[in-house]
Amino acid sequence: MKKKLILAGLVSTISIAANAQFWDITEPVRLPGTVNTETGEESIPVFSKDSSILYFVRTFDPSAVGGENDQDIWFSKREKDGSYTDCQRLSDVNNKYNNAVLGLGKGGTVMYLLNAYEGKKDLVKGLATSTQSGSGWSKPSEVVIPTLDIEGDFYGFHVNEAENTIIISYKGPGSLGEEDLYVSTKNGSEWSAPVHMGSTLNTAGFEISPFLSKTQDTLYFSSNGHGGQGDADIFYSVRQGSSWTNWSKPTNLGNKINSPKFDAYFIHTGKQLYWSSNRDGERSDIYLANILTPPLVSIACKGTDATVYGGKDGKTDATVKGGIAPFNYKWSTGATTEDLTGLAKGEYKVTVTDALGQTANTTCVVNEPQPIIVQNLDLKHYFEYNGDKLTIEEGKLKDFVTKIEGQMNNGREKITINIRSSASYVPTKTFGSNDKLARSRANRIKSELETYFASKGMKAKVTVKVVSAVVAGPKYDGDFENQAKYRDYQFIELKTE
Repeated sequence: MKKKLILAGLVSTISIAANAQFWDITEPVRLPGTVNTETGEESIPVFSKDSSILYFVRTFDPSAVGGENDQDIWFSKREKDGSYTDCQRLSDVNNKYNNAVLGLGKGGTVMYLLNAYEGKKDLVKGLATSTQSGSGWSKPSEVVIPTLDIEGDFYGFHVNEAENTIIISYKGPGSLGEEDLYVSTKNGSEWSAPVHMGSTLNTAGFEISPFLSKTQDTLYFSSNGHGGQGDADIFYSVRQGSSWTNWSKPTNLGNKINSPKFDAYFIHTGKQLYWSSNRDGERSDIYLANILTPPLVSIACKGTDATVYGGKDGKTDATVKGGIAPFNYKWSTGATTEDLTGLAKGEYKVTVTDALGQTANTTCVVNEPQPIIVQNLDLKHYFEYNGDKLTIEEGKLKDFVTKIEGQMNNGREKITINIRSSASYVPTKTFGSNDKLARSRANRIKSELETYFASKGMKAKVTVKVVSAVVAGPKYDGDFENQAKYRDYQFIELKTE
C-alpha cells in the first residue's frame, strides 16, 4: 500500500450533473510537459477557474523548503498544445512543513491550504486560507472547524466551490477503520462540527482524497476498502436526497482509471480528467484522460388520459434516448420521478438531465372524456284490452334501452328505471282481475329489463323497480266497444333517474 504523509482534497470549477456517473474516455497518459519528474512524486492537481494554471504538490524533491521528505506547492501555466511546462514553486505559501492547495474559491482569489502556518509542526491540523494580493498571496489564516481534532499523519480536505461544504478524511469519532469521510457545512460564517458520512461510503479500510461535484450530489474518493483493481481505487457515489449521510453504493471508475497500484486525487475540468497514480513506477505522477463526446440526450413522452371526466387517474410515460445514465427528471409539478401517475387533464412539462449535464425537455398531454350529460328518459306505451307484452327487440322500448346503454358506456355510473302501470275497469277474464293485469304489465316489463341489462354486464349499475300498479279510469258501463274511453288508463310508463 502506498500513502503519502499528507492526503489532501481539492476544489474545482466544474459542473457535474445530478446523479453523475463515469464516462467513456481515452486511454490515460502521463500529463504532458514538465509537471511529472523522475525522482519526485506529483499529486493533488488543482486548477484555476479558467484551467490556465495548474497547482499541484511535489514530494521527495531535494530542493524542497523542508528537505526531501517535505511536500511543496508548485504551479504551471497551460501551453497552447495543452501541456504544462515551466513549473515554479509557489513561494508565498510554502514553508518547511507539508503544504498543499485544497482548492480555489470566490473566482480564484481565495486559496484553501493545509494549515501548516502556526509556527510549530502539528500544532493545528486543519485548513487555512490565503487571499490573492497583486501577483502573490497573503499570509494564511486558520479556518476554524469546531471539535476537529486530527491525530496522526493521514488526513485531507475538500472544499466545494461555493465554500459552504468541507469533506474531511481522517480517523475521527465513529471511524470504522482507517481514515473515514466526514462533512462540515457552513451556516452564516460558522462551520459545523464534522459528521461521519455513514457506512455506505466508509469501510474498515481508508477513504481519502474526496472530490464533490459542483451540484453537491456526486462524491468521488479513493478507497482500499471497497475492492477493486488493487491498492487504492477511485470510486463515485451519488447522494440520496438532502442528507449528507445517505449515499448510493460506491461504483468503481473502472480499469482505465484504476490500476493495481495506488490511484487517488481524481478531478474533472472541462472535458478532461486528472488523477494521481503510481501505476508506472514507485512514485506517483499526474495522469490525464479525455472524455469522449457522449451521445446527445432526447426525451419523448406519451400521456394516458383520465378515464372519466374530472378524473385524476391519468399518467405519463417518458422515454429517454441517448445521453449517459443515470438521468434526473424534473416535472412542472415539481416531481422528480421518471413517470407521473394520478393526473388530471393538463399539460405536463418535463426536463431530463443526464450524467454529463446534457438536458432535453418535452410536454406530455393528458386528456379526459367529455363530461357526461345525464339525460333522464321516459317512455309511455298504451295497451289493448288484456295486453301486457312489450318486447325489447323492436320499437320504442328498443330505442329506450339503447339510449340507457349509451349513457352507461359514456361513464354514467348508476341509473334507476321506475315503472308505473295501469289497467282500466274493463273486466278481464284472462287475468281474473284488473289488479292482476296492472301488476302483470309492471312485473313483465321489469323482468324483461333486468334480464336484458344483466346480459350486457350492467346488472349492478341498472336498478329496475315497480313504483305503482293501479286500476284507474271511469267505471265500466258495459261499453267495452268504446275503446277511446278506456285507452288512457291501459298503459305502462318508464322513467329514469
